[in-house]
Amino acid sequence: MTAEFVHLQVEDGVGTIRLDRPKMNALNVQVQEEIRAAALEAAERSDVKAVVVWGGERVFAAGADIKEMAGMGYTDMVDRSAALQSSITAVARIPKPVIAAITGYALGGGCELALACDFRVVADDAKLGQPEILLGIIPGAGGTQRLARLVGPAKAKEIIFSGRFLDAEESLRIGLADKVVPAAEVHATALEWARSYVGAASYAVRAAKEAVDRGIETDLETGLEIERMLFAGLFATRDREIGMTSFVEHGPGNAQFEGR
Repeated sequence: MTAEFVHLQVEDGVGTIRLDRPKMNALNVQVQEEIRAAALEAAERSDVKAVVVWGGERVFAAGADIKEMAGMGYTDMVDRSAALQSSITAVARIPKPVIAAITGYALGGGCELALACDFRVVADDAKLGQPEILLGIIPGAGGTQRLARLVGPAKAKEIIFSGRFLDAEESLRIGLADKVVPAAEVHATALEWARSYVGAASYAVRAAKEAVDRGIETDLETGLEIERMLFAGLFATRDREIGMTSFVEHGPGNAQFEGR
């Protein structure tokens, strides 16, 4: 079935997951499932080497659809919460670099979507936050976990307990944002960053992402074993052969990888 609000657009090796649900890209159940579908497609397509998540020039995503959620009871959310969380996790599990291009607001579920990306390019007038506490709930799509891992538990608690909005400057200072640029440059900056991975050794990038993401969730010894196995596995790839041969013959930075 054709998606209505979320589309994957591919150009020159970069896939853009474009949210387009007027007015504020509220993440209702339909949008959540369309995000999942777009993420799975981006993960599977060999012509996609990196991904940008983009909500448009006006807003990234202002959060969940509260009107829809307000009518749900406990059993409704027991049935729905796993799918809500896994729809955002599908973005985190794209085995390629994923960059959020944030304009306007990234709040609640929108902030959680941004947290599921590897990097965040933020407009200088954007606002980010997890204001769920002001609704009498907590973040339910990864906010308590991913935010704490990114900025530390104490800062994450302060942000979540207060429900306040963060500006771009503070977001950059605490590590929630990776780059801050004028709003008109957000999309182009994210695309440029994504394109820098198009010619990379894609299986090595994939292994590096997996090593970091899986390793940070466990103890050091287990993380080192994950790294060791992924490192050794790359010696079965054509790109490893190309990279090392090119280094010996031409020096660093001259390899032309094939992505296999």
